[in-house]
Amino acid sequence: MEKDIIYVTDDDPGIRDLVAEYLAGQGYAVETAEDAVSLDRLLAARLPDLLVLDWMMPGEDGLSVARRLRAQPGFPPIIMLSAKGEDIDRIIGLEVGADDYLPKPFNPRELLARIRAVMRRHGGAAAETARRVQFGPFSANLDARTLSRDGAEITLTGGEYELLEIFVTHANRALSRDWLMDQLRGFERDPFDRSIDVRVNRLRKKIEDDPANPAYIRTQRGQGYLFVPQGKG
Repeated sequence: MEKDIIYVTDDDPGIRDLVAEYLAGQGYAVETAEDAVSLDRLLAARLPDLLVLDWMMPGEDGLSVARRLRAQPGFPPIIMLSAKGEDIDRIIGLEVGADDYLPKPFNPRELLARIRAVMRRHGGAAAETARRVQFGPFSANLDARTLSRDGAEITLTGGEYELLEIFVTHANRALSRDWLMDQLRGFERDPFDRSIDVRVNRLRKKIEDDPANPAYIRTQRGQGYLFVPQGKG
């Protein structure tokens, strides 16, 4: 069986080598890069199944790299690493399209658990058995992880796809923020964690004609969110 490929990009050779050695021991094929230039050389040859990306790098930083790569339709999931551990930093990582965010220092076993969770969510079935969902003018292929509106493809991040899948498979049901976070299984949580709201707002901007007055993803006061596939009317 072909191994899943992970690219690890970090300017700290100690962290880079430690993560690469550990993940290789867990059965992954690992390539490393010290900066954005080195990463781009790897990407030109082949896309990985997942990218581990450091925030603070010389030259082009991780946020800029993530934003640039996320503009490419179908780019693999990204886990962001950073010495910045504040909530606002995690939210910024989400906003640029990271699928998960892990503050430094971290235990390699925790990184492995995050990688497995993200890759599990990104595993797709064959195109001929793909799950397809229609709502309004949108068509979502949940296995191919594509979304189109009237035939025009809409680019979503991995986190946005995951959230969309949860909504369309639990339509017309009020979903609490805590339940949504449990389903996403990505970020560490605290009682004041609002990262799910960031994801919802990002997804609304992609599918709502008026994100401030949403037709599909509605806020249920005191309950959470409600996905209404028929929209308003």
